[in-house]
Amino acid sequence: MTGPLRLGVALGSAVIAGAVLAAPALAADAALLASTCTGCHTTSARITTAIPRIAGLPEVVLAEAMRAFRTGQRPATVMDRIAKGFTDDEIQQLAAYFSSRR
Repeated sequence: MTGPLRLGVALGSAVIAGAVLAAPALAADAALLASTCTGCHTTSARITTAIPRIAGLPEVVLAEAMRAFRTGQRPATVMDRIAKGFTDDEIQQLAAYFSSRR
């Protein structure tokens, strides 16, 4: 399988399964990495959902939240499992990416 095809299969499988744990390991940049989050966390200020909007939050807040989800220190329904799929570097990339979005 070629790189783009492998990525497509991995992302499709994760979405179908309802989990996006495999995608972070395949991400080459912050925008692609962040695309695994935007299925639940809207980036539009005009859309309101029960799932919090994370765009524009301070980088340190986002990174600390992800690490707390990953260690189980912060209660969650699914974020604890999703966060375990991210490395410290990926968490930092995500935090920087989403904090820069308004």
